[in-house]
Amino acid sequence: MVDDVVARRSFLRNVLMWGFHILVSVLGVRGIKDTQCGFKLFSRRAAQQIFPNLHIERWAFDFELLYLAQSMKIPIVEVPVNWEEVPGSKLSPFASSVQMAIDLVRVRMAYMLGLWTTSTYGPN
Repeated sequence: MVDDVVARRSFLRNVLMWGFHILVSVLGVRGIKDTQCGFKLFSRRAAQQIFPNLHIERWAFDFELLYLAQSMKIPIVEVPVNWEEVPGSKLSPFASSVQMAIDLVRVRMAYMLGLWTTSTYGPN
């Protein structure tokens, strides 16, 4: 993944990125190199099945979205995009990473414990 990245990141950002990707994989979204960057495109049917089931509204919504797609056996194709990191980000890497980790665990636990369930919407 890092080999394909055009932008240069600080050591701290790289460590946080790798830790995040390990956590994503351990908690259930496997086979996706980068869950946070890039565009997400959906067929109408996939969108009708996934989006009404989402609970997370912060940065970790991508994880829940991909977790649901995989659990619903909706095919996922990852297509790389070129992007540039813009200096002067207002995002705090450490605080944001902690919040995202909490949200990832929250998503996984809520589905695992049956607190959140999925429903099928839209035409079959």
